[in-house]
Amino acid sequence: MVNDKTLIAYETKQGVSGETAGVIAEVLRSEFGLEVDLVDLNEEPTPDLMQYHNIIVGAGVRMGKVYSKATKFLENDFSGKQVAFFASSAWGGTPGEYYESAMKRFVGKTLSKYPKISVVSKEAFGGRIRYFKKTMVDNVDLTKVKAWALELGKLFTR
Repeated sequence: MVNDKTLIAYETKQGVSGETAGVIAEVLRSEFGLEVDLVDLNEEPTPDLMQYHNIIVGAGVRMGKVYSKATKFLENDFSGKQVAFFASSAWGGTPGEYYESAMKRFVGKTLSKYPKISVVSKEAFGGRIRYFKKTMVDNVDLTKVKAWALELGKLFTR
């Protein structure tokens, strides 16, 4: 039976998308009382979707591409489900034209490949770039993540 359970399925390599997913889950639990399951697509690439009404898909970006396990996950049938999507990238955390470009290139272009999915919300967040264990860019904004999670909670509990 489908209820109001929420799945956050994410793919992360440097940890940012996992951290973002965790913050979203905490807000949905604490502010809206939603039951939320977090699934790392690296560990469980094909979670059972039947038990979920709300599904959030998130992934990082490397070399201009959204991570492949997350895009593979978007091939599922999401009929009757409320779906949201986020991408984590350094561009997404840079206001102005870089953010707009991240929304078009990583979020819009990715979702355009899955026209059967009608998303209720989508967003681009910041990321981290590391070279040789040194952080070159870190523009993760957890305040922005929390604000989006509050919007999602309102959508999911209408």
